[in-house]
Amino acid sequence: MSTRGVRRFVKDLLRRRRPRPFEAGPGDEAELRTAVLLRAARPGGAAASEEFVAALHRRLAQELREPAPVRGGNRRRFIQVSSAAAAAAAAGAGVEYLVTSGAEPAAAPAEEKTLRPENGQWRAVVAAGDLPEGGVLPFDFGAVAGFVQRSGGQVRAVSATCTHLGCRLNLDAPARRLNCPCHRTSFAVDGAVLTHQLPVTPPPLPHLVVRESGGVVEVLVPGEGA
Repeated sequence: MSTRGVRRFVKDLLRRRRPRPFEAGPGDEAELRTAVLLRAARPGGAAASEEFVAALHRRLAQELREPAPVRGGNRRRFIQVSSAAAAAAAAGAGVEYLVTSGAEPAAAPAEEKTLRPENGQWRAVVAAGDLPEGGVLPFDFGAVAGFVQRSGGQVRAVSATCTHLGCRLNLDAPARRLNCPCHRTSFAVDGAVLTHQLPVTPPPLPHLVVRESGGVVEVLVPGEGA
């Protein structure tokens, strides 16, 4: 582990300085990812100046045109750590782009899952008459938060927790879309992934058990003490 190089890199990054290059090892990734997240979380951390972006493009273009040395793996890792990490911290890009040895192969779409709590209890969300066709409503019971919708006459519910970093999703009702505030990922109200800028597509949102009973839409949630 390049302890000295990591400390210097983190200090430069958090002080808005251009990180100095070093050869990062596999054990350095966690600290570098944490530094990038902290930098991006600061006020204004998601805004990149035009000068910074233009300079970054020129630098990457030059590096990609140069022939790789014998130790090509180390040089490639340096490019991704020093250039991609700085760009991600300034522009708010997903942290998965950082400190990787190459693009990951495309994965097959993940199967939809349904959360079925043991010893669950039914909790009322909304009166059935207040959820019209095409309607979407959020709910939050503490242990479980999600969205219920009516489509094709059927009531469905999905989790409100993003499957990437676990952030709480926001409802864009006019677009019928669930947006993640932590990164540029969005889901359809049925849980399917709509857009993302991650190396690997995140899983769809898990479904929740929902029913209509006595004129009320109810969701099955974990019981007390679960």
